[in-house]
Amino acid sequence: MASVNKVILIGNLGKDPEVRHLEGGVAVARFPIATSETFKDKNGERQERTEWHNIVLWRGLAEVAEKFLKKGQSVFIEGKIRTSSYQDKEGNQRYSTEIVADNMTMLSGREGGGGNSSSGGGFQASASTQSSGQASAATAGKGNASAFQNDEPDDLPF
Repeated sequence: MASVNKVILIGNLGKDPEVRHLEGGVAVARFPIATSETFKDKNGERQERTEWHNIVLWRGLAEVAEKFLKKGQSVFIEGKIRTSSYQDKEGNQRYSTEIVADNMTMLSGREGGGGNSSSGGGFQASASTQSSGQASAATAGKGNASAFQNDEPDDLPF
């Protein structure tokens, strides 16, 4: 039976992306985004709940994030959930859950962090994991296109 691991989030960056360049020049960006929901509790009072998500971007998407994303900006993320486990210093088993993004759209312009993107226009970047090596296009406000590719290997357990 087939399964689906798909995440779609719209939220605000909690801090500027932290970008590392691995051996071979591969860029990896990490940053948290916050999503919030409002609801009325049993007493009819309005409540707000904020959830934090750790986002990971690879290669071209990481480079776009490094150049254009700033704390406070709104962003649309599509990707998949990946959980890893490790042992902390005391030997306890710990788990880390991240969203590995393969599509990102900047929703806010200059507000919320002074980003360099044009105000009012979104910027979309996608990463392809196609085996043919084809890159998806990233488009900016007036139709300019650049290619980005995500060559991150899939860690399939089967």
